[in-house]
Amino acid sequence: MSTVNGGISFWYAQDGAPAPREPLPGDTSADVCIVGGGYTGLWTAYYLKKAVPFLDITVLEAKFCGYGASGRNGGWLYNGIAGRDRYARLHGHEAAVRLQQAMNATVTEVLDVCDTEKIEADQHRGGVLEVALSPAQLARLKEFHAAETAFGETDRELYGARETSERICVTGAVGSSWTPHGARLHPVKLVKGLAAAVEALGVTVHESTPVTEIRPKHAVTPYGTVRAPYVLRCTEGFTASLTGQRRTWLPMNSSMIATEPLSEAQWESIGWAGRETLGDMAHAYMYAQRTADGRIALGGRGVPYRFGSKTDNDGRTQPQTIEALREILVRFFPQLAGVRVDHAWSGVLGVPRDWCATVTLDRSTGLGWAGGYVGSGVATANLAARTLRDLVQQDSGQSGATGLTTLPWVNHKVRKWEPEPLRWLGVQTMYAAFRGADRREATGHAATTDRVAILANRLSGR
Repeated sequence: MSTVNGGISFWYAQDGAPAPREPLPGDTSADVCIVGGGYTGLWTAYYLKKAVPFLDITVLEAKFCGYGASGRNGGWLYNGIAGRDRYARLHGHEAAVRLQQAMNATVTEVLDVCDTEKIEADQHRGGVLEVALSPAQLARLKEFHAAETAFGETDRELYGARETSERICVTGAVGSSWTPHGARLHPVKLVKGLAAAVEALGVTVHESTPVTEIRPKHAVTPYGTVRAPYVLRCTEGFTASLTGQRRTWLPMNSSMIATEPLSEAQWESIGWAGRETLGDMAHAYMYAQRTADGRIALGGRGVPYRFGSKTDNDGRTQPQTIEALREILVRFFPQLAGVRVDHAWSGVLGVPRDWCATVTLDRSTGLGWAGGYVGSGVATANLAARTLRDLVQQDSGQSGATGLTTLPWVNHKVRKWEPEPLRWLGVQTMYAAFRGADRREATGHAATTDRVAILANRLSGR
């Protein structure tokens, strides 16, 4: 049996494509128009409709709900948020602590809504285990652990080699950091359940309806225009396809593989009984989960960026990327050298120029947006959606400021990415530097981060 490449993602191959919803039938109006039928758009529709049931809310999706990163990600529901350290520098440590606390609570919030709405997404709260496999990685791990603790995560635990292997037997692991603020889930089951929940609330969802332009009070599509006082852009990695947004967020490519189901003997040799999500401290890092049906789904950057901010063709990824991800799998678990890779796929995530996730409502135009999650969107999209809800209610006079509207990522402004070919050259150079640094750190004995990686981080604005 050969590896299935593309077909959106393994998650769709397993759970099946959704029944198509009707496209926009023509010009119409709404109280709120949401562009994008992924996690951010659907969560925003959910929370707005729950808060104000009489709102007329329309969601417009170019393909089908969950076609983008929401249906292709690694299933990491965890408390990471892009840009926290920068927000600490801009707004002070305590403001960033509040942001981190909000993210910690978001993991529980998503799981609670799944329970309330009877969404079965193979969710399992086993936390997140991030491992170090070299002296340099171990030094970064300890710095990372200390930083997370300083931002209030006092329930995080630091492990040595033996304690790490007792959780997951990663070959060569010399230490790890574990947080309880994380869960594994099936991305497509979550997005399907969420789409069904918003429709049950009375939200109108139109699929196969690409939005070509967003302007104040208008979302323009080939089938007609939706007019609404509030138009909220929730397009993440596909933002560059909109008129005037080519350089707003860079569509970073990430790829994944899923193995065949492992045998009981193989799982006994690996451990992973806690079903933690698994990551590492490499510069070009990996992420993985133990799926509900006994596979390993593992991802990494692969070819990080396509010239001109192009996106993939239904999830197809390059053969060399599949092989590179397989090499990571076997390096972590040599006993799986003969295991078949059943599926490979890729997708894009949104990266702002300063690598900071943001949520914004322009009160002068009614235009709002959220995204730039840099790969941490499964949970961050939920926090962004609840924040957009509060910003819309505040602007419409239904409520005042809330704890969410005063978080430091609200209304954050960032400059655009450089034009091509500088954008392409910059990203390719950065990831070549990271991969080179990872190779040198893996074969060296220095307990310090490779100098080239430090320079690449500075130049990239991370």
